[in-house]
Amino acid sequence: MGLFVSFEGGEGCGKTTQAKRLAEQLKRAGHRVVRTHEPGGTSLGDDLRRSLKKCRDTLVSPEAELLLFAAARAQLTCEVIIPALEQDSIVICDRFSDSTIAYQGYGRGLPLDLVETINSVATRELRPDLIVLLDMDPALALKRKRQPRDRFELEGLVFHERVRQGYHRLAAEEPQRWLVLDATRSSGTTAQSILERVQTLLEERASGQHPA
Repeated sequence: MGLFVSFEGGEGCGKTTQAKRLAEQLKRAGHRVVRTHEPGGTSLGDDLRRSLKKCRDTLVSPEAELLLFAAARAQLTCEVIIPALEQDSIVICDRFSDSTIAYQGYGRGLPLDLVETINSVATRELRPDLIVLLDMDPALALKRKRQPRDRFELEGLVFHERVRQGYHRLAAEEPQRWLVLDATRSSGTTAQSILERVQTLLEERASGQHPA
């Protein structure tokens, strides 16, 4: 099996930039890399992404939101991620199941055991080997977002604070799986920290120290 790295964090923290940069660095080093994102990465997922992010006059229930994200994730896991890992590729995903725990669990207030059960079905119990959390004050991060903002970016600051707190709790529960970085640092410094951690994991895999 290959290596699975996901990027997490609130809106505007630089996940997409860092995921792209890591993919380019690993490709230059000769690794096979598949970079994808959530929700999306497949034809079905892209349709659901547009629907989930669209601003609406009517409320989208937290339960509907949870299930739509799960549907997109199930398709991405089956169609893209698992096949790539089976070919020993490094998969880099901009958001994965921890986003749903943070946003729909801590942010929306859905029961965490329900969210985790839905996630397990959608991912076939697949979990990233490394989760990179780019942490930033939501008030600062949201100022980075260009107009027009999507449905999640328009949520109040209290919601985004709950999401941030959720991420911190998740990272505290499994510190060996998470790399928490201050996203206000320079992009280059952040990228170097991520690359070093991934290189360490790859070396451990090669020596048999890290379980496949």
